[in-house]
Amino acid sequence: MAENESFDWVRFLKKYGIIVILLLMVIAISAVRPNFLTSNNIFNVLTQSSIYGILALGLTLIIISKGIDLGAGSVLALSGVVAASFAQTAGAMGRYFPNAPEFNGVMAIIPIFLALIVGTAAGFINGSLIAKTGIPAFIATLGMFTIARGLALIYTGGRPISSLTSSFTFFGGKVGIVPMPVVVWAIAAGLTQIMLGYTSFGKSVYAIGGNIKAAEVSGIPVHRNLILVYSFGGLMCGLAAVVFAGRGQSMHPGAAVGYELTAIAATTIGGTSHSGGIGTIWGAIVGALILGVLRNGLTLLGVHPYWQQVAEGVIIIVAVVVDMRTNASKK
Repeated sequence: MAENESFDWVRFLKKYGIIVILLLMVIAISAVRPNFLTSNNIFNVLTQSSIYGILALGLTLIIISKGIDLGAGSVLALSGVVAASFAQTAGAMGRYFPNAPEFNGVMAIIPIFLALIVGTAAGFINGSLIAKTGIPAFIATLGMFTIARGLALIYTGGRPISSLTSSFTFFGGKVGIVPMPVVVWAIAAGLTQIMLGYTSFGKSVYAIGGNIKAAEVSGIPVHRNLILVYSFGGLMCGLAAVVFAGRGQSMHPGAAVGYELTAIAATTIGGTSHSGGIGTIWGAIVGALILGVLRNGLTLLGVHPYWQQVAEGVIIIVAVVVDMRTNASKK
């Protein structure tokens, strides 16, 4: 009996260890800084984690399929400036579209839809290049990293877009005391979990990442599904752009630099293996929260931002080492 209990305990820690780490971080920081657990600060942590968290949803599928996306931040910026240019108030619209109507109220769905379309299109291009030409994901998405940022700068002339309508900025505001970015993140995470865990497409993503040759032999349409995986990653970039622009009530073509690296870090910390075939949505969420709690806690403790970057880098390296050791026998 004791032997079985010991085995179950070890198995539990292997599966849910990151949740234990998150709880220990919260306890340790709140013991030193009691104001950490105030409702305002907790919502602040959740809101700050939401952008990375939404990007991490798409990157989770991509990394499970044994890929990578280095262009997510640039695609977010491109999606955001296109959407923001259509979401300006009537007086500001003339800069881009003279005599265009104001897309406020229900019509705010148009700039939101455009952000999703631009993001999905960028992901589709990435997936097509990777699936059809055999270009390594690292190279294809690195190219998109540069192309999308360049297009964002060309589109705006390097200038920020502001004066956004209230209907559009609603997605960066609050519903009562609950921040809308957190609501959007939660809904997107729930839908992604259903797709990954309960559909044939989700199972095929794991199969492709686990052994792409075996997946092809078993009849899985590998090329089509890889395109869908990267398209979904782009869709999440577009969704994150809506939240990002809504929070800041403006959009700059130079925004979101390095966001893809933080999102990749969140998925890695959450247990998604870069060897492919292993990963969970809840793990990506916890990974994003660990980074959010770390940054917020270190700020409350008065740690210099430069040292915060060092701490984050150490955590990422440790997470990868743990991943390699844990999954070495599985791959």
